[in-house]
Amino acid sequence: MSGLDLRAIAQELEVMVGSHCKKCYQPHYEQVVLRLRSKDGGNTDLVLVRGKRVYTSKRDRPMPQYPAPFAMVLRKSLTNARLKAIDQIGFDRVLRFVFENSHGRFHLYVEVFRDGNIILTDGDDTIIQPLTHASYADRTLKRGIIYNPPPAAENPYDLNFESFKDLMNSSDRNLGRTLGGVLNLGAGVSAAVCADSGNNPEADIHEVDLTKVWDSLNLLLHGEWKGYLFKNEGEYEQAWPVRLPTLEHKECIEYQTMSQAVDEWLGPHDAHALARREAEALDVAAPGRGHSTDVERLERRLSQQNKSLQGFSEKVKKQQEIGHLIQNNWSHVEDLLNQVSDAVKDIGWSSVKKSAKQIQWIKSVNPAERSFLALMPNENGEPEKEVSLFLDQTVHQNAQRYFDAGRKQKDKSAGAISALEDTKLQLARAKKKQAKREASGQIARVKRAKRLWFENQKWSILPGGHLIIGGRDAKGNDSIVKKHLSLGDRYLHADMHGAPSCSLRSNQGFITDVQPPPHIPEDMPAFRLVDKLDSELDDEVTELAATLALAWSRAWNGGGAHGTVFWVKPGQVSKSAETGEYVGKGAFVIRGQRTWYKDIDLKLGLGLVAINGIPLLMASTADFISSICSRYAIITPGIEKKEQIANKIYKSTGLSVDDILPVIPGNCQIVEDSSLINFKKTD
Repeated sequence: MSGLDLRAIAQELEVMVGSHCKKCYQPHYEQVVLRLRSKDGGNTDLVLVRGKRVYTSKRDRPMPQYPAPFAMVLRKSLTNARLKAIDQIGFDRVLRFVFENSHGRFHLYVEVFRDGNIILTDGDDTIIQPLTHASYADRTLKRGIIYNPPPAAENPYDLNFESFKDLMNSSDRNLGRTLGGVLNLGAGVSAAVCADSGNNPEADIHEVDLTKVWDSLNLLLHGEWKGYLFKNEGEYEQAWPVRLPTLEHKECIEYQTMSQAVDEWLGPHDAHALARREAEALDVAAPGRGHSTDVERLERRLSQQNKSLQGFSEKVKKQQEIGHLIQNNWSHVEDLLNQVSDAVKDIGWSSVKKSAKQIQWIKSVNPAERSFLALMPNENGEPEKEVSLFLDQTVHQNAQRYFDAGRKQKDKSAGAISALEDTKLQLARAKKKQAKREASGQIARVKRAKRLWFENQKWSILPGGHLIIGGRDAKGNDSIVKKHLSLGDRYLHADMHGAPSCSLRSNQGFITDVQPPPHIPEDMPAFRLVDKLDSELDDEVTELAATLALAWSRAWNGGGAHGTVFWVKPGQVSKSAETGEYVGKGAFVIRGQRTWYKDIDLKLGLGLVAINGIPLLMASTADFISSICSRYAIITPGIEKKEQIANKIYKSTGLSVDDILPVIPGNCQIVEDSSLINFKKTD
């Protein structure tokens, strides 16, 4: 984005002032997403791609299961902070977002030039954390020091005609380069100003009517800004806040804002940032969502070892080539060593360092190591290849140093080859073991650092992808109501003492995973957890949720076949008791009218699904499970212990018993089995 683009974006984002930052994500190393909740209640993603662009989007985008360290720092500082202001630093490609909460004021700087950066500072501009640490000639970006923006460029908005004319006449560049570089307009805008004023960008400034240039520039800078997306041969090519004269001949689509144009053009690419990051990490087309099987882990290791081995070979070859180059240019190297050595004795290192800049065969000197960087002649006798020469070593010793370095790399490569062969052997064994497991119906084992957050509660998926969660105990009930019951959700509770508090989520849930990892069988339904669903909650889904709320209660082991459940809105659920009464841990007071579901049949389905690339056993209504799962079982209350059922499922699927037991509501009997327990391989 140019300075003009960011000026337009900053003006558009004024409508977001007053919004609250709800969550911070980092789906890719180059991208940060701030989820803002505006005053009207809607969520908008502020997408920050360092060095490239800033825009808003309401596009659905997968987010990492575990936040990156920089995202955690942002969450600690910015969660629930109010956006107070958005500023562009002069006319530079730097935006500043000002947030404020009970902990104070914070600034988030987004640099959109070169490699770019995103820097979080406190209210005094002391850096809390940069996305990447960097050092430049005039500033350093690291934690604990004051943030300094890049040296200010000329701001065309601060100029009048006289100062503009003086600035242009003082330039020794042509018209186009002066507008683009000195005025910081960039190539696109400077070309448009030249075209609109009827001038050639290569024209000499002193031969140009600067009045026309000034008029064209002001027309561009102070015109009406929207969003214009230009196509080239049917594909989107560039976006601008104005319709540039140089692009009049191109097909153009007009949008109300620049953000809309950028989101239409590059939004799909940015929305798949998580998939790109995982693909880069695993070096395969279909990543494992941060979790991997033994085969995937070993394939990844094998790929890394192959790259390392290739790197060792290249280093060996490079070191040997430099050694031979020194030997082949023996007299040249000897003359350089003698000349530099004599100069150091006569005038000292400081003078040698200054005078070496005038010598074409010496690039730099290093007094601390008593060495210098010399250039070797090519076939035409011109300086080309760089070599490091030490004054205290002879020509032969300098050459031998490179041969020794190459020999060390060769020794390392021998160890790498041995490790590579060992990895190949382990991979072959893992593939054989996995093939045996698949033939017996068992699923590939996935190693993961910790469980998905909802696995700490009772959980399930309902039609439309809606998530329902219920408390496992009194502490879990409190957590459900306090953390996972929001506006638009529905609270369900079985009509009996000790039943879990259940939250049927309106927005949070699951969508179909269009790019499941390779270890997930094709016939296994794959889902991905999202914070925004397209489907609305209705009474039909709520009635199905009531079945789960009843099954998760003591009704399952109580001997009855039917039960009653009610639901209310979140505002009807309260921890405040009437005067003289007490509400215990995990209990709540329900006020107002309730909607009842009576004579609910106690029957559940158990099926195999994959969520975020992890195979799991899920319990839901019998009809829903049988409609989406190829391997499932239908259960009702019975006399067979749940541990025995869990052990059978473990032997058939290979899932951990610790993951299976919490899903089974109690002692039961299997009334229908579709390859969940007694696996039957089908073609």
